[in-house]
Amino acid sequence: MSALNLDDFSDLIKRPDSTVRRAAEERRERLAVPPGALGRLDELGEWLAAARAEVPVAPVERPRVVLFAADHGVAGLEVSARPAGTAETLVRAVLAGEAPVAVLADRLGVPVRVVDVAVDCDPGTLPAEVVRHRVRRGSGVIDREDALTAEEAERAFRAGMAVADEEADAGTDLVVLGDLSVGGTTVAATLIAALCGTDASVVTGRGGLPVDDLAWMRKCAAIRDALRRARPVLGDQLELLAAVGGADLAALTGFLLQSAVRRTPVILDGVVTSAAALVAQRVAFRAPDWWVCGQVSGEPGQAKALDRLAMEPLLDQGVRVGEGLGALLALPLVQAAAALSGTLPEQRQGPGDEPGAAPEAADEPAGESGLLKKAEG
Repeated sequence: MSALNLDDFSDLIKRPDSTVRRAAEERRERLAVPPGALGRLDELGEWLAAARAEVPVAPVERPRVVLFAADHGVAGLEVSARPAGTAETLVRAVLAGEAPVAVLADRLGVPVRVVDVAVDCDPGTLPAEVVRHRVRRGSGVIDREDALTAEEAERAFRAGMAVADEEADAGTDLVVLGDLSVGGTTVAATLIAALCGTDASVVTGRGGLPVDDLAWMRKCAAIRDALRRARPVLGDQLELLAAVGGADLAALTGFLLQSAVRRTPVILDGVVTSAAALVAQRVAFRAPDWWVCGQVSGEPGQAKALDRLAMEPLLDQGVRVGEGLGALLALPLVQAAAALSGTLPEQRQGPGDEPGAAPEAADEPAGESGLLKKAEG
């Protein structure tokens, strides 16, 4: 395996086309619906137009949910409401169509892909397509040992890149990105605290299935101890992911960066994908322009990461379950933005009107409404 040079991503990743975005903004000014009336849908439509380099933007027709699955050794410290080593249960629920994200995806007609990179089970018990990118079973306990070896971190990172390429080559035009993990919020909070220079207590939440106070304190202590191991390797993102990340975080980071290279827009889910996005931002500062965040997860670590990424979630419905559900809930909003941006008619121009000029107001009949409008003018 040739050495992976993360610096290459800074050269390969360009921002979405600013010229196209300006064209989309100018077209928006000419629509019959007044500017600002559609709220954030305008911004989303312009983002998609720039990402896909087309005005008007075409509908989002081939979205896909991609979920990276892994167990984290730190879950053995009883920092999670789920027993350690049970990510396989989450994977099976998705594959059986029983998990919330699978139920909603089925209703929306969106295919779901599960990628096992470090689930702690016999790979022979899961479908070959799910396990073909697996790196290892579980990960190290990050408060006392590395999550991965350097070679495993690179393999996981490359696995994420490969999945991004596979999706782009298959014609996926928007990715809904999530994770299926046990102990993942603890690892994500550690990465966010390390990259943002904050204490453990600032980023420690209670997880998708909220834990009690004692478990929260154990979680906070694990993050605090893991931070001591993270700080010496902050200058190297792969070393950081190997020390206190995990195969899913490394794969998510590789996926996000390669998706930006391939110009594939991504909707982020919760704190785990936000942590990976923060690592990816350190690698290539332009990469976040290709992502939006779907949902507020309630995890303080996510809020810290999104603040650093300058992202505002599209929805806040109190959904804490993770597993890609929050991002998937935001998909219809993004699809609506594309539909409205691409199909709403422009203002009709009368004889002598300048292109793009606002039409003259029709004469108002005498009366209160006419007087009010004249006064407002």
